[in-house]
Amino acid sequence: MMQLILILSGAGLFLFFIYAVVVSLREHEIFAAKRFFVGVWLFSLPFFVVAFVSFTGKIFVFSFLIVTLLTGILLFLVPYKRNRAYRQAIPAARIDERDTMFSRNELVPGTDNFKDYYLQNPDKKVRDDRFRRNAGLLQRGTTQYNSFYFASADASFETIAALRTFVNGTVAEKKIPVDAQRVSNYLKNWSKKLGAVDCGITELQDYHIYSTGGRGERYGQKFVKSHRFALAFTVEMDHKMVQTAPAGTMVMESGQQYLESGRIALQVAKFIRSLGYEARAHIDGNYEVVCPLVARAAGLGEIGRMGLLMTPKLGPRVRIAVVTTNLPLITDMPLHDYSVIDACMQCKKCADVCPTNAISFNDRAIITGSLRWQINQESCFTFWTIAGTDCGRCISVCPYSHPDNNLHNLVRFGMHNSSSFRKVALKMDDVFYGRKPSPKPVPDGFK
Repeated sequence: MMQLILILSGAGLFLFFIYAVVVSLREHEIFAAKRFFVGVWLFSLPFFVVAFVSFTGKIFVFSFLIVTLLTGILLFLVPYKRNRAYRQAIPAARIDERDTMFSRNELVPGTDNFKDYYLQNPDKKVRDDRFRRNAGLLQRGTTQYNSFYFASADASFETIAALRTFVNGTVAEKKIPVDAQRVSNYLKNWSKKLGAVDCGITELQDYHIYSTGGRGERYGQKFVKSHRFALAFTVEMDHKMVQTAPAGTMVMESGQQYLESGRIALQVAKFIRSLGYEARAHIDGNYEVVCPLVARAAGLGEIGRMGLLMTPKLGPRVRIAVVTTNLPLITDMPLHDYSVIDACMQCKKCADVCPTNAISFNDRAIITGSLRWQINQESCFTFWTIAGTDCGRCISVCPYSHPDNNLHNLVRFGMHNSSSFRKVALKMDDVFYGRKPSPKPVPDGFK
């Protein structure tokens, strides 16, 4: 019986690590594949040795191996320190879009808006003058310049810009009565058919909405809540493209997925207006809402150390768009998932690889009335204007950003389930993928 238990245990570990090797090779994670291959023998061989070799103290070694194996399984399966009392912190104040780096980047020296903004915010001018001295996003002369990649990204962003006139539209005169549950389910399923990874619904709150517009013709416009509900959509950024960050293929992928999420939002908003209800799409460059806050409230994820939405299966490797509406809908519950916050408190991998130390190593602090992390957006954006891309190193190394497959989903389940397993998994991510992994080569089709 002892021999059979040892053989089955060793065989199970052998097969698991071989599977991990195969998955890693498919993901072109050669470093991880090598480490998993070592794990094949390191973890399974002792069981086979004890099963077939006679020696003094065999019972003791057998007991040690089995107890160790069972302990590992229990760490994975048994819920531990789930912190079900955790609730997401709600901002005490609304965000002014004029303070975002994208808005500040659009300010033209000598204009009234430029003079007014820096008169009100003189402390920001010195820092902003630094990025204005650089070549800029998608510009020749940046460190990651590539004419093909930058032109591809620019094509996506220009297409989005052309679509901004369609975020609002005429509402059909005849209002079609709808069942809230039925139409909510329909919109979720249809948005996924259109290409969304996930869709959630929340009741729109004041803190979801920018206090004042900061871009284009909306500069200085005061925003008020005119819709009751919001639908948030996430779309996946390609893992291979993200792994090349901060290369030009990263911003190329960002532009494509901003366009995809915006396209879905525009279609959904048009559908709702056709039913006779007001609806506005919030897409890149034309947001009236803070998309990550809306998506978090809609149950699509948590906001982690890097300030981005952390989704259950793709981590921060998503782009978001939102539709606000008065169509009667059934809302979803926020995740209130402490495991993600706890992982971010321990991991700090994104902070380690950030080229400008824009991501804090510190614990969360009270900022604008809520407990959260705050990145140094000036440092982050200034690097973008040097590299010419939106960097993305933080997204590429996040343990939650691994592909959506059985191997990584198994780890995600354990991390969600148990605080003890979470600690082990984060350390193992460093072992198998490296603490500061180098950017991956550009996929073959884009070299």
